[in-house]
Amino acid sequence: MVQWEAGYTPRHTNMESLENGNIAIEDSRHALPEKADSSEEYTNLLRYVATYRDGRRRSTASGVTGDGVDGDGSDEQLRKRSWWAFWRKKASSGAGSGFVVPDEWVTTNIRQGLSSSDIESRRRTVGWNELTTEKENMFLKFLGYFTGPILYVMEIAVLLAAGLRDWIDFGVIIAILLLNATVGWYQEKQAADVVASLKGDIAMKAVVVRDGQELEIKAREIVPGDIIIIEEGQVVPADCKLICDYETPDAFIEYQKMQREELDDDDKAEKPEAGEEDDDESEGIHHGNAITACDQSAITGESLAVDKYMGDTAYYTTGCKRGKAYGVAIASARGSFVGRTADLVQGAKDQGHFKAIMNSIGTALLVLVVAWVLIAWIGGFYHHLSIATPEDSSQNLLHYLLILLIVGVPVGLPVVTTTTLAVGAAYLAKEKAIVQKLTAIESLAGVDVLCSDKTGTLTANQLSIREPYVAEGQDVNWMMAVAALASSHNIKSLDPIDKVTILTLKRYPAAREILESGWKTEKYTPFDPVSKRITTIAIRDGHKYICAKGAPKAILNLTKCSKDIADHFKAKATEFARRGFRSLGVAVKKDDEDWTLLGMMPMFDPPRSDTAQTIVEAQSLGLKVKMLTGDAIAIAKETCKMLNLGTKVYNSEKLIKGGLSGSTQHDLVEKADGFAEVFPEHKYQVVEMLQERGHLTAMTGDGVNDAPSLKKSDCGIAVEGASEAAQAAADIVFLAPGLSTIVSAIKIARQIFQRMKAYIQYRIALCLHLEIYLVTSMVIINETVRVDLVVFLALFADLATIAVAYDNAHFEARPVEWQLPKIWIISVILGILLALATWVVRGTLFLPNGGIIENFGAVQEILFLEISLTENWLIFVTRGGKTWPSWQLVLAIFGVDVLATLFACFGWISGPGEMSDPVDLAQFSAVGHVSVVTVVVIWCYSIAVTIVIAIVYFLLNKIAWLDNLGRKNRSKGDTQMENLVGHLSKLALEHERDEGGAERWHLVQKATDAEEDD
Repeated sequence: MVQWEAGYTPRHTNMESLENGNIAIEDSRHALPEKADSSEEYTNLLRYVATYRDGRRRSTASGVTGDGVDGDGSDEQLRKRSWWAFWRKKASSGAGSGFVVPDEWVTTNIRQGLSSSDIESRRRTVGWNELTTEKENMFLKFLGYFTGPILYVMEIAVLLAAGLRDWIDFGVIIAILLLNATVGWYQEKQAADVVASLKGDIAMKAVVVRDGQELEIKAREIVPGDIIIIEEGQVVPADCKLICDYETPDAFIEYQKMQREELDDDDKAEKPEAGEEDDDESEGIHHGNAITACDQSAITGESLAVDKYMGDTAYYTTGCKRGKAYGVAIASARGSFVGRTADLVQGAKDQGHFKAIMNSIGTALLVLVVAWVLIAWIGGFYHHLSIATPEDSSQNLLHYLLILLIVGVPVGLPVVTTTTLAVGAAYLAKEKAIVQKLTAIESLAGVDVLCSDKTGTLTANQLSIREPYVAEGQDVNWMMAVAALASSHNIKSLDPIDKVTILTLKRYPAAREILESGWKTEKYTPFDPVSKRITTIAIRDGHKYICAKGAPKAILNLTKCSKDIADHFKAKATEFARRGFRSLGVAVKKDDEDWTLLGMMPMFDPPRSDTAQTIVEAQSLGLKVKMLTGDAIAIAKETCKMLNLGTKVYNSEKLIKGGLSGSTQHDLVEKADGFAEVFPEHKYQVVEMLQERGHLTAMTGDGVNDAPSLKKSDCGIAVEGASEAAQAAADIVFLAPGLSTIVSAIKIARQIFQRMKAYIQYRIALCLHLEIYLVTSMVIINETVRVDLVVFLALFADLATIAVAYDNAHFEARPVEWQLPKIWIISVILGILLALATWVVRGTLFLPNGGIIENFGAVQEILFLEISLTENWLIFVTRGGKTWPSWQLVLAIFGVDVLATLFACFGWISGPGEMSDPVDLAQFSAVGHVSVVTVVVIWCYSIAVTIVIAIVYFLLNKIAWLDNLGRKNRSKGDTQMENLVGHLSKLALEHERDEGGAERWHLVQKATDAEEDD
C-alpha cells in the first residue's frame, strides 16, 4: 500500500476509509507519483487527527484483497513428469530447485515495472513466491489412507480372502478400506478448506509497480524482477535489492551506474547465486546514506535494526523499521536466504508425538495378533484342523488367520484419529484460531504454562494519555507538539504509542496550530532497545529542532537540568508507574542549545473486562499464566494486582545479569508470576528454562522479534494483529484478541484430545474382546464366528464410529497426556469383560432348553448380535458421561444396531453353522433365523452388560494411582546438572601468547557487563 509521506496524496482516496483511520488505496491502482512538496506531510497528519474515528481493532495481517486476485493457485504451473511415474509428486521448477535468476531479470525500470507477459512467463519458471509452493495432489493424498502398518495388514487380509475364494469377505474388506479412506479424505478436506479460507485473510500483502501502476497484490504473486515498495511497518515480501529512496526516484540512474560497475567486476569472478549478492555488505562498503533499516533479529539475532543502503539486500520476512524505498525482487521465497535455510531441514519432517503414539499402539496390536494366531493354530493342530479346507467352513487354519487379522487390526484407528484432528482444526478455525499444523492441537491440549504478553492480550490495547506532567516553565501545547513531531507519521501503519500520541492532539488545538506552522522532517529515527527513545530532526523557520520521546530515564539523561528538577521528574515517573501508567518523557533541542526537558505523558492501557475472570478459569484448568511485558516493573506489578495474577514479578535483568544461575535461576522462572522490561532474548530464555523443568509451554507473540521464542515453545501463538513473521513462526494464529480466546482454544483442544483418547480405548478393547473370545473358543470348543460375519462386525465397528469426530466431548480440568499405561490397563479390562459377557451367552446355549433362546435361534447370529450391540455401545462408556453424545454419533450407532438386528432376524450369511466340541444339546434354527423375542432378550442382556462395564469404567477412573499412571512430572529439576551448567556459563577460555611465541590457554571467570547508573 502507498504511504502518505512527503506530501504525496493518492489519486484515489476513499474518504470513508480515511474516517475510519484505514488509509488504503481502493484497488491500489494509480499512476506512479511525482515527488511532491514535503510540507504536506503535516497537513495530512492533522487531517488524520481531525477525521479519525475509533473503529474495531483490525489485524495488521488482514486487509483488502487488492485488485481482486484470488491467489488460489489454481493455475499453478508445475514441472512436467513422465506419464508412467504417476506416483511422483510434481515439483515446481525454479528457485527452489537451484534456479539462478538471470541478471537481465533484475534490471527492471522503477517507473514502468514488469509487464503482465513478463510476470506469467517468470512465474512458470520460478513458481509462486512462498516457501510451500507445491499444491497437494488429492489423488496421492487419498492413496495415503491405504498406507501404514495397520492398513498393510488389512490389505494382506484382502489377498488372503481372495486366495481362499471368500468373495464376500474379499468385497467387504475392500469396502471397509474404501470407506475409511473416503470418509477420512473427505472430512480432512472439508476441515482443511475451512482453515484455508481463514488463512487467506492473513495472507501477506505487498505493493509493486507493474505496467506503470502501483498495485497492491498478495506477496505470493511476486516474481523476480518485480519492483517492490518497502516501507516502515511492513514485512519484506521477498529478497530484494534496494534501489533508492521512495522520494528520490531519480537516484535510479545512480543505481544503474553502480550495477554496471559491479557487473564489470563480476566478469572476472564466479557469479554468486541469487540472494547472495550482499553477503559481504558487512565489510562497510556503502553507497550514499541509509535508505531503510530492517529488523533481522529473527535471522541473525541482532537486536538493533540494520541500516540498508543502495544495492544492499533486504531479506524475505524481515521487518522494515524505518524509511520507504524501491527495491527489485532478486529471488522467489524458496530461493531466498530464508528459503534456502528452510530447505536444509525440509527432509527431516517432524511427525510429532501424535504419530509416535499411533505407531506404538499399532505395533503393540500387531504383536498381539501374531501371538493370538500362534495360540489359535496350536489349538487347531490339536483339533486336527486342515490348512484351508473345507472351503465353505471357517474351521481351518487359514480362515483362523484371516479372522484374527480382521478383528485384531483396527483399520479405522489411523483414519478416525487423523480426521478427528482435522475436524477439530475446523472447530478451532470457527473460534478464530488458525492451526498451522495438526499436531499443534495435541501440544495446545497439554500446555500447562502460558507465557502471555500484556498489551492486547491481558489488556484491551486501547491506550489513552492521561493528564500529562509538564516541567516547570514549559507549555503543555508545545510539549504535545514536540511529542507528535517525535512520532512516526506513516498514518497507515502507526505504532500504538505513536497513534495515541498523535490522536491526543484532538484535546490540544493550540498544539495542532504549532504543527501547521511550516515544519519539515529531515530525519526520523525509530525506537530501539539501546537508546530507548525516538528522535526526529525537523526544520522550521530556518531553525533545527531535535525532538525526542522515550523512556523517562533515557530522556532525562539527555538533559542537563538541575538536581531538584531531575528528582521531581523521577518521583513523578515512579508515581505514574505505581498507578499502573506507562510514562514517556519528552525533550527538545533547538539548534546548538542544550536539551530542554518538557515533561512526561502517562499512558494507561486498561485490562480487558474479561481478563481477570479468564485467568481464574485458566488456573482452574491447571494452566499457569505468566505475564511478560516490556513495561517497567512497577507498572507490571500494578497490572498483575488488577488481574489477580500474583505479584511475584521480577525485572528480566535478573535472568541474565542478576547473578543467578543453575537451579536458583530455574526456580525463579518457575515460581514467578511475570517479568518486566522483557526483550525477545528474555522470552526465549524463559521458555527454555520452563521446558528444562518439564513444562509444556505456550508463548504468545506479535512481532518479528518474537519469532525465535515462538519457534522454541511447545505451542507458539501469534496473537491478533501479529506480524507476518510472527505468524509464520507460530503453530496457531489467532484472529481475535484477548486471553479468553486462547483459553477457549485450549478447552477445545482438550475436547479434541478426549475424543481421540476415547476412541483409542474403545478400539483397543474391541480388538481384545474378539481376540480373547474367538481364540479361547477355537482352542476350547473348536468353534468360531464365521468369517463372513466377522468382516461385517469390523465394518459395523467402523460405521458406528465415523461420527466420533463430531461428538460432544468434555475437557479435563488439567493438562492432558496420553497416559498409555492407563489406556492399556483400562482397555484390557474392558476387553476381558466383553469377552466374558460373550462367553456367558455362548455358555447358555449348551443348556438343553437353548438358554436365552425363546422360540428359535442360531448360535452364529446370536453371537453376532450380542457382539455387535455390546461393542457399539462401548463408545458411550469410553467417551465419559459428562456430556450428552452428539446426534451424529447416536444416529450412526443406532443405524448399525438396526442392521445387526436385521442380520439376526433373517439369518443373513449365517451359513450352515459350525460344529462345536462338545456338541450343543439344544435345537437351533436350520436357516439361522432368530426369533423377535430372542432378539429382545439379547438387547436387554447387552444393555445390562453395558451398564456393568460403565460402572467398572467409572470406578477405574476413580482409582487415584491409575488416574495418574503415565503422567509426567511437570516440575522436575536436575539440581546438580543445572548448577554445573550455571557455573560453566560463568567461565571463559583466555588465550595469550608470550614473547617467545608460545601459546597458553587459561580458564578464567567471564567478565560481567558494567551496571547501569541510576
